[in-house]
Amino acid sequence: MPISETEFIKEKKILKKVQKLLEETLSSLGEDVFNDEENLREFKKMMWENSSSFDLAEAKQVMAATSMEAEKVLRRQRYFKRLSDIKTKPYFASIVFKDTQGEIFNIYMSLTYLKDKNSNNILYDWRSPICSLFYDYETGPCSYSAPEGIISGELKRKRQYKIENCKLLGVFDNSLNISDEVLQEVLAEESSDRMKQVVNTIQQEQNKVIRNLEDDNLIVQGIAGSGKTTVALHRIAFLLYRLNNLNSNNILIFSPNNIFTEYISDVLPSLGEDNTLQTTFSDYLEAFITEYHEVESFSDFISRYYSYNEVNPELVEYKQSDEIINDLDDYLNDYINNCKFINSFFEDEIHYVDKDDINEMLQYKYNRLPLFERVEEIAEKLCSNNYKGKRTKVKTYLKLLYENSNFKKDYKKIMKDFYLSEYCKIKLPEKTINSFINKNVINYEDALIFAYIKGKLEGFIYESTIKQVIIDEAQDYSKLQYLIINEIFKKADFTILGDINQNINPYYHYDSLEDLKDIFRGQTKYLELLKTYRSSPEIIEYTNKILNLKHVNAVRKNTNKPVVIRKDVEYLKDSLIKDIKELQSKYKSTALITKDDRQAEALYNLIKDDINISLVDATTKSFTKELIIVPAYVSKGLEFDSVIIYNDRNNSYRKNERNLLYVACTRCQHELYIYN
Repeated sequence: MPISETEFIKEKKILKKVQKLLEETLSSLGEDVFNDEENLREFKKMMWENSSSFDLAEAKQVMAATSMEAEKVLRRQRYFKRLSDIKTKPYFASIVFKDTQGEIFNIYMSLTYLKDKNSNNILYDWRSPICSLFYDYETGPCSYSAPEGIISGELKRKRQYKIENCKLLGVFDNSLNISDEVLQEVLAEESSDRMKQVVNTIQQEQNKVIRNLEDDNLIVQGIAGSGKTTVALHRIAFLLYRLNNLNSNNILIFSPNNIFTEYISDVLPSLGEDNTLQTTFSDYLEAFITEYHEVESFSDFISRYYSYNEVNPELVEYKQSDEIINDLDDYLNDYINNCKFINSFFEDEIHYVDKDDINEMLQYKYNRLPLFERVEEIAEKLCSNNYKGKRTKVKTYLKLLYENSNFKKDYKKIMKDFYLSEYCKIKLPEKTINSFINKNVINYEDALIFAYIKGKLEGFIYESTIKQVIIDEAQDYSKLQYLIINEIFKKADFTILGDINQNINPYYHYDSLEDLKDIFRGQTKYLELLKTYRSSPEIIEYTNKILNLKHVNAVRKNTNKPVVIRKDVEYLKDSLIKDIKELQSKYKSTALITKDDRQAEALYNLIKDDINISLVDATTKSFTKELIIVPAYVSKGLEFDSVIIYNDRNNSYRKNERNLLYVACTRCQHELYIYN
């Protein structure tokens, strides 16, 4: 609720004092940053001029000293930027906390910290331990976890501020959850081209995910619009703040597509952190599978199904199943056990290699390694024994080892032999097997199997620098993919976020994301986000009926704008353009969402000459959300003020495609039209 006039005047004075201190700090820090750069240049110049007189140990010390100086300069520059970013809006909330000794703390929360000349905290970073009270408690008894242990006390007050351009426009006290006034105001805002930070409206259930430090891995099931991606990005910012020796280059986000990567690119910088490494699983497959000219993307794989271009869906379903993992493991174990060197040989006239010796190495000495790594180790060992450690003959030995063995490093043949073996549950003619193995472009479902076989036989690419992995849209990854990811990032902790209701992979389904708990190393916790902040109650009521859901709760207030259904439209083009213009007159962003790419392209060609519209597909890397046409499976993770769902009579959503329709409809915030 709004505060009294007296309190408001007091808060204005506090804001004025904070702004004065902020300006003084920025001025002083700006001089320091400038001097830092000058001094660093001089330091590097001096080191370079004297480098010829350094021995090896001194040179290493010089490099370390230069690196430390550069890091100090960089830290100061980053802090200067963070303070500059909050100059017009220094803080967003405050709490009054009384500890068990009776001491009272008045905590003002910001995107970064600010200290006075006596090193007293004036502004607290929202990620600091005491600030968790704002998100986790109503007024009354409370506690928070600090480095020195659990701190208990009483939360006396929670307050939020609306500050724009250094002016205090509103102050709200709220004794329960984050103020309804502030939250509803934020939710009422029109969507932008990119996702925003939401530190002033993080909810209790979201905060439990963001601040979790107790568990190695988190699996989060969150309904559409529950803020899964936003929570993940704020969790990254929190981990960067709280964990020593963790930087943005130690974190990797698996995104569903390149559009999504662009969409979330502003959040971490707005929180004062550098963007992390980002990739898609398709990108990984492209990098790992060099035996094919190209790897089909996940979006094209999905499009094949929804466009009814898949000739053998039962085979694809088997390739995507958990069952095939056991079949592959049994086949590969048998394959490895039967691999051996069948001949002894001379490398030259002097150096003789006995097959029993190298089989001993293959089957026992190096059996902890993947098969083809064993062969490389044997080649290096032979080189070491016969050429006093020189590696000049390693390639020669590798060639001879394979020439005198009953196996070859030919993954296409190995995969083909699996489908011809007794381990494969679906019996296929050799012609059919050749049709999907001997192509320039490997299908997505085959690429997963190929990558698994290759990784098992030669080792997966181990990424030792990655300490945290974030996987969004987790429900679209099969167990096989998680096994591969787990092998690549052996030392990483995982945050997995998804929604089983938004699964668009028609061949693979989870009953619950909790099924993933046994895959990852370390302690894993399963959490749920059950409130949606995106769509209006009217839209939620409609989308719940698509999947017969009852637990989805809308936080937005009623808009009194029912979902509009257009049936049997006589003049499609005129009707679409009229509805688009109506929605554009009220909102910043409108999306026409179709079932597949072909439908999107047809609709685009129908209206592009009459209205300024963009066609977006899985290859698109950047776009503005003002008005676009996009297939449903590419729209995942995005949100728009208004949405028109286009459902062609000749290509309508089938009963087993309801999840895709649910995904499309839940992209909408305010007004939803259905062309059916």
